[in-house]
Amino acid sequence: MSMTVLRKHVNILNGFNKVKQQTEDTSEGNMKHLKLGKIQWIALLVVSAMFVNLCSHMVLAAARDGNDPAQGTTAEATTASEATTEATTASEATTETTTEQQEETQSMGEYKAFWFSFYDYDSYRAKYKKRTAANFRTYFTGVVKKGKSLGMNRVIVQVRPFGDAIYKSKYFPWSKYISGKQGRNPGFDPLKIMVEVAHDNDMKIEAWVNPYRVTTGSTNYKKLAKNNQARKWHAKKSTRRNVLSYGGSLYYNPSKKAVRTLITNGVKEIVQNYDVDGIHMDDYFYPSFTKRNVKKAFDAKEYNKSSYKKKSIYTYRRAQVNTLVKQMKKAVKSVDPNVSYGISPAGNIDNLTSKYSYYVDIYKWLNSTEYVDYICPQVYWGFKHPTAKFNKVTDRWIKAAKSKKVKLYIGIAVYRAGHNVGQNRAERKEWKSDTKVLKKQVQYARKKYVDGFAFFDYQDLKSKTSAKAVNQLKTVLK
Repeated sequence: MSMTVLRKHVNILNGFNKVKQQTEDTSEGNMKHLKLGKIQWIALLVVSAMFVNLCSHMVLAAARDGNDPAQGTTAEATTASEATTEATTASEATTETTTEQQEETQSMGEYKAFWFSFYDYDSYRAKYKKRTAANFRTYFTGVVKKGKSLGMNRVIVQVRPFGDAIYKSKYFPWSKYISGKQGRNPGFDPLKIMVEVAHDNDMKIEAWVNPYRVTTGSTNYKKLAKNNQARKWHAKKSTRRNVLSYGGSLYYNPSKKAVRTLITNGVKEIVQNYDVDGIHMDDYFYPSFTKRNVKKAFDAKEYNKSSYKKKSIYTYRRAQVNTLVKQMKKAVKSVDPNVSYGISPAGNIDNLTSKYSYYVDIYKWLNSTEYVDYICPQVYWGFKHPTAKFNKVTDRWIKAAKSKKVKLYIGIAVYRAGHNVGQNRAERKEWKSDTKVLKKQVQYARKKYVDGFAFFDYQDLKSKTSAKAVNQLKTVLK
């Protein structure tokens, strides 16, 4: 029964009760002043009975006439319990529809990005033996269209993975990941093409840089291009400590002003020369130390000569990162205030605030407008993780960002979906078998009103292994 018919029935019955009450009141009043004869009493009872019968027919007629035409059936007398059941069902359907509408509305304004990393360029180079601007445009058009088909509205392209450049730069050498050898010109400008393709397809694009990393697994300066600033600095004794060797890799020294200037200039030239929508920095800050070497290794020499000597080396290192981050945002905004600047740190807040790694002053960044426009933690665990459950970690980030001074996006690990990975049997089963794991993560974070998501990474969004989970993910992004 429709709610309209139900209300119609109630109104009729209310009318009957009102008339009945008036009749009873009148009869009672007359009884006080009149003594009716037997015939009069009989007549009065007959009239009352006729009135009740008339009202009953009116109720049934209303039920027949008021039947919902969408049902295509004739309504019989509907009991109060049936009416209540139908009203409850209608309420549940309305609630479900409202929830779907809220999710759809929320999705429309969301930041829905995917990362395109340096090894995604390898797949381009593997596909085309002869690499040209035309076939790179074709390749990247496919990348953007894939993202669009999944409901994405932004792509984060890595343009400086190892102190190099996947664009024409006057500060950094060409990256080997686009040309095959560091310093070799690929013959076209990849970032220029990527910006054009993204915007032509109504997708925003951010340029992703790694600030300090020069190499991984090698400390051989001769393998760097001759115009690599790290190699040039290392060649001179006066600037040798601008680059540090640690754990078998090379890093720019966070304590050096010349390093901060180089990194900032590299970001500034991107915003000046390319119509990017954002600058994105990832989680590679300081490397990890041990209790034994934390006060001796890396930039400890600079710390010992600094004004921070009376403070801890942990405070000193956080200050070095803070200075760079603040300087970078200022540089970006000085060129174009509309370009966003954000960082995607590791997902475990305890690691970020540790005395032995990263030195990311995350609470300061989240509670100030001077450092970043957004934070996108890499919450790369499942709901079944023994100590870092997705929901618990996400809740902690939401609490940390409660000032709302910066936007909070959640980084999601597409690369784990469909794979037998995890810290325990339950989490491994979740990633391997639960095809809705990515969808559930988005839905959970949406209920907490985060500002958006970023998905790692492009190769996994199109892989067969993660296909089922990605198809489910698509249903809540489109």
